Order: sequence, then structure tokens, then C-alpha cells
Amino acid sequence: MDVVLSKSWLRPLLFVPMGLVVLAGVLVEVLKPLYELPSRSGIVPFLSMSYEGNVPTFYTASLLGLTSLLLALAAAATRRAGERFVAHWWGLSAGFAYIAVDEVFEFHEMAGTFVELSGVLYFSWVIPAVVVVLLVGLVYVPFLRHLPLRTRIRFLVAGAIYVGGAVGMELPLGYWTEQNGTHNLGYGLLDAVEESLEMLGINLFVLWLVDHLAEKGVTLRFANPAPEAPAEPAPEAEAADAP
Repeated sequence: MDVVLSKSWLRPLLFVPMGLVVLAGVLVEVLKPLYELPSRSGIVPFLSMSYEGNVPTFYTASLLGLTSLLLALAAAATRRAGERFVAHWWGLSAGFAYIAVDEVFEFHEMAGTFVELSGVLYFSWVIPAVVVVLLVGLVYVPFLRHLPLRTRIRFLVAGAIYVGGAVGMELPLGYWTEQNGTHNLGYGLLDAVEESLEMLGINLFVLWLVDHLAEKGVTLRFANPAPEAPAEPAPEAEAADAP
């Protein structure tokens, strides 16, 4: 039996887990001060989007890894069709693979240790992040112009949502952190907005990337392995002639 991963299947597969992760993360942030839940162990560090190495972290990292694989598939399909911008697709695939690893190991936080700033730039790693986003954007202008208009707009919307969460929300979060610290409901809710925007941007990008692949004739299909044909019985030996 073949199962084609259509939009009717893909939407719930993407957005139901996201909704559960976000709902659980916000819920523990609200319940933590009400019931004085411990912050270092238990359900709060396990489900909160303000912590690392937990359910939201590995959900987002897995989603980013899936995006990288789909982009690699797009690169392979583009090369097979003899079209341009194969390297750009591979570059996106490598970029998302790096972000997936960074989601778990937080390499980007190290960029904020070299310069100590304050206010909305309290998390100073946003400065090199903005520079990288602008440079990548300039490099990918020809690639985006080459895409069909609907796909181009979709990719830009998904990217704006993701970058708005990952980089943009770090500005108010940094200001709040400097003024009030991290162990409070305000920080938890601001961080939840940031993480939710990141998840939403990635999910939309995956959904629209699958659409783009379908337009290129690439279908995601899951098939059960064909059963092996039963072995034919060995022919019976002919009876020997009677004397």
C-alpha cells in the first residue's frame, strides 16, 4: 500500500504537534508561579520553551532537520531537471542542518559573549545574526526572483515569521531580561512568543516547500515493501521405472 503525503495529511502532521508543544509550554509557565513548581527539575524544565534540551528543543531541531532533508531533495530534483540555482538549494539545506544542530547546542549564544551590551541589545548575538541574514538575503535575491511568484511570496512570509521570532523577539526579550531577570512569567511568555513564531515559520516553510516540490513533479510517498513471491516448490523427482 502506498501513502502519498498530501496537504490533507501534512497539515495536521505539522501543526497538531506544534500546537501541543506550544500549549504545554505556555501552561507550565502560567502554572509555575501559581503552584510554585520547581524550576530546576520536573515538568517545567521538561516542557517550558524557556529551557533547552527538552521537548520543545528537540521538536524544533527535528523540524529543522526535516526541512534540511526536503531542501536536499529539492536540490537533487533541480539538478536532475537541469535547472539553475542547484547550489542555492544545497546552501539552504546546509544552513537548516546547521540551525538544527545549533538549536540543541546553542552555538549562537557564544557570539554574545564577546561584547556586553544593554537594553534591547542585551543579547548581543543578534548583531552578527542580522548581518548574516542581510548577507544571505542579498546572495539569494537572484534565486528568489527565479522562483514562481506564489512560491517566492510564501518563502518570504515564512522566512519573515521565522527571523522575526528568532532574531526580532530577542530585542524585547533582552530588554525584559536585563530589567527583570529570567525566572518570571513575563520572560516565559515572551520566550514562548519567540519560539512559537520560529515553529510557525518553519512549519509554513515545510508545507509550502512540499507544494513547490509537487509542482516540480516530486511526490513524497511512503510505500510498504513489496512482499516477496513465495518460493516455488521443487519439482518432485520422477518415479523410477519399474523393473
